[in-house]
Amino acid sequence: MRLLHSVFTRLLLLCAMVAGGAVAGAGAANAAVPDVWGFAYVDTSSGVPNLAYQAGSWGPGPTVSVTPGVPGEYFVRFPKIGIPKGGIAHVTAISQSAEWCQIEKWGQSGSDEIVAVRCYRFGGGPAKALFSIVFASSSGALFSAAQAFGYVFWDGTSIASDYNSSLGVNAVYPNTTGDWTVWLPGLGSAAQAGNIQVTAVDSSKPARCKVGAWSWAPSGQKIQVLCHDVADKPYDTGWTLTYQRERAITGAYAPPKLFAYTFDNVPANPGPYAPGPAGINYNSQGGINTVQTAGGGMRLVSFPKVGVTPNNVQVTAYGPGPEYCNLLTLWTTYGSNVYVRDVVCYKGTTRVDQPSFVTYVSQY
Repeated sequence: MRLLHSVFTRLLLLCAMVAGGAVAGAGAANAAVPDVWGFAYVDTSSGVPNLAYQAGSWGPGPTVSVTPGVPGEYFVRFPKIGIPKGGIAHVTAISQSAEWCQIEKWGQSGSDEIVAVRCYRFGGGPAKALFSIVFASSSGALFSAAQAFGYVFWDGTSIASDYNSSLGVNAVYPNTTGDWTVWLPGLGSAAQAGNIQVTAVDSSKPARCKVGAWSWAPSGQKIQVLCHDVADKPYDTGWTLTYQRERAITGAYAPPKLFAYTFDNVPANPGPYAPGPAGINYNSQGGINTVQTAGGGMRLVSFPKVGVTPNNVQVTAYGPGPEYCNLLTLWTTYGSNVYVRDVVCYKGTTRVDQPSFVTYVSQY
């Protein structure tokens, strides 16, 4: 009777979500998708990018490679981790100008996974930007109450891929143009904790996406996704979202020991300061992450005790407007410390102090 009651309750919840305009994800069905991950710092438009900053679950031997498309377009091939469907991808531009990168699409090619990336200057022209990229797929449940991980790929009309480490059913509620509410049940927390990354997915037009708002409860995480077009107008597009708590951005599979994340929620603070509450400023080795100003709209982020290459950094802007963030240069690994010098945020082409999420992961 208890099992029957649980199933009946779940059916009622799904019916209520549909009636309320929600689009539900596949939930536990993702257990059929292999667990894989890969990341890279792409510093070339053709060939093999920097070997010191690429790694993946494929093991030693194969390497990431890049093939150019039209101006500003790059096809990143992750070896030996091709999956028939699903997964999640994020990309962050590395540039000293007002530029960003977005995902166009991804898919399996033989045993490999290819992620198409498109980079733009503000105003819409193609950019020859460097970028940092990560691809991952997760399945199964996490059984630690402290840890949580979930992702959603919204393809513009529905949830095309998702994962929830509690095996809860993720949901997306479309609001007005360029505005969605994401509900991640079972990944809740009593206090604000974790990190969020969001990336636009669009193969036809320039698009930028970010976190607009975030609220939390023991029952789950509620996250607003906002997207804008090249003219800073709200825009309906696809996007990817990942939520992590005490888990690396690379997902549920074979988690590394060295990773960290922070939420620079007081960007006017000259610092160095440790963002609070503690749950948004996590370091797997117990180090205290700090953030400080590096000039107008620029923030130096320090992740102590976790520095080892290969490694990767992703950044996402936070707030209600069209602001966006990227990385000014490649992060530095010095001793056991990582210095992200700098996160830089823009409104149009003007650098502005803007809240941002920053996540770091190593291979180890």
